[in-house]
Amino acid sequence: MARIAVIGAGMGAMAAAARLAVAGHRVAVYERTETYGGAVRRFERDGFGFDTGPGLLPLPAVYRDLFLKTGKEPLEACVELVQVDPSARHIFADGIEVSLPNASRAGVVAALDETLGGGTGGRWGDFLVRAREAWDRTRRPLLEEPLWPNWQVLAEREPYPSVPHKRLLRTRRAGTLAEVGAWELRDPRLVALLESHAVAYGLDPRETPASAAVLPYLEHAFGTWYVRGGIRELARAVYERCVARKVEFSFGAEVAGVLEKDGRAGGLELAEGPVVEADFVVCGVAPGVLDRLVRGTALRGEGEVAPRRTAASRLTVQLALRGGRPEGTAHRTVVHAPDREAELDALFGTAAGGMAERPTVTVLRPDDPALVPDAGHEAITLTSTVPAGAEGSRAAAELFDRQAEHLISAAERAVPDLRDRLLWQEVRTPADIAETTAAEGGAVPAPALAAADGRLLYPSNSTAVSGLFTVGGWSHPGGGLPHAGMSGALVAGLIVEGPEFRGSQ
Repeated sequence: MARIAVIGAGMGAMAAAARLAVAGHRVAVYERTETYGGAVRRFERDGFGFDTGPGLLPLPAVYRDLFLKTGKEPLEACVELVQVDPSARHIFADGIEVSLPNASRAGVVAALDETLGGGTGGRWGDFLVRAREAWDRTRRPLLEEPLWPNWQVLAEREPYPSVPHKRLLRTRRAGTLAEVGAWELRDPRLVALLESHAVAYGLDPRETPASAAVLPYLEHAFGTWYVRGGIRELARAVYERCVARKVEFSFGAEVAGVLEKDGRAGGLELAEGPVVEADFVVCGVAPGVLDRLVRGTALRGEGEVAPRRTAASRLTVQLALRGGRPEGTAHRTVVHAPDREAELDALFGTAAGGMAERPTVTVLRPDDPALVPDAGHEAITLTSTVPAGAEGSRAAAELFDRQAEHLISAAERAVPDLRDRLLWQEVRTPADIAETTAAEGGAVPAPALAAADGRLLYPSNSTAVSGLFTVGGWSHPGGGLPHAGMSGALVAGLIVEGPEFRGSQ
């Protein structure tokens, strides 16, 4: 039985802790804040409740597997999973609206053909077939296996089978997501639908590789799910599973450094408290925090994937409304920016660091009595991508307050009586995310993607320091709730089975 110290109580860290405890190890988690969940938190006021991190769960099989491998009670015995249908309602720049059914290719094709016409459904359906091929080619190396030592194969090879396109007397294939949209989808609404999946993760579709086609495919193939009571309930269930497996938690316990002994990780130094000895250390922290903890020790060898230092963030506006949620309301509505290029230029262009005055906004309207004081009220969450890095100054707060008004104005296209019903609002900025996660600038990591010379890969879960591992959104396989759970499984496998571990079969 090994002693394992885990830094951070995020979703990936807790997933690793539960699996390691079941394998017979003594696991202790040290979290600098006063609660678990990392970015998966909850805000409550006046009987209203809001998720402050992710609001929906794709690929729930990751957490089903976690609960299957760590106890007798399955995931569904610990939380109530609800499949969201329609998967999303989209309001495009031209005012046309379409609701897409959940996990039904035929239903999506029919809905697009009926609403947009012109063979749009067929083109989107054909795109999903190609996206599935990209998914099949990358699923194991990107999600289910430790990062390959020869990761350059993933970096150089574009897995998306793009359609040949004649341009200026030359035949070309799409290399970016924007080119997939322009050359293969050929409709501004379909392009907006495709690119919104990248923008939601803070990725510029004009530079993001075509392999990002797996993002809409993942949602289409495995459905979109909601956890009754909010995604925070999933964090609670994972935490309670850890406790049931005898994982020890210390909250308010800031780690000052990782100790090395005889060339390997030997424990932790707490900012306040005794030295913690350990046989293995698992770090579920952002790259900048990890650098401080190891005090200049080289964690990556020459030729390995370097830590990603930049990412976008999110602005979230939580709205408490009088009046109940109308029957038949879509759980999720995406209000697309009127000028997509202007939005991309503001976020990613030469003057990047700005915010679009009329951004793409995701509106979440859960049908959940647990989130409202009574049936005569409604809780709505608005989310938009913004640059990371803004300081928590008065000027920055005023800037985000103004941007919040832009989000509310956009959301009025989905909720016409929104302002008349508004009781109060709360604004959550990148500074709030930074305070919760310690990620520089409140950055939110995107999932790992193939191609693009490896720019969208994340460092391996193992490090150059023997016995020291990394877990969570800033290491392989990147950000997102499913990916966090997968990183926990990979770290547990590397510790239990050793370097020969090759992932789940």
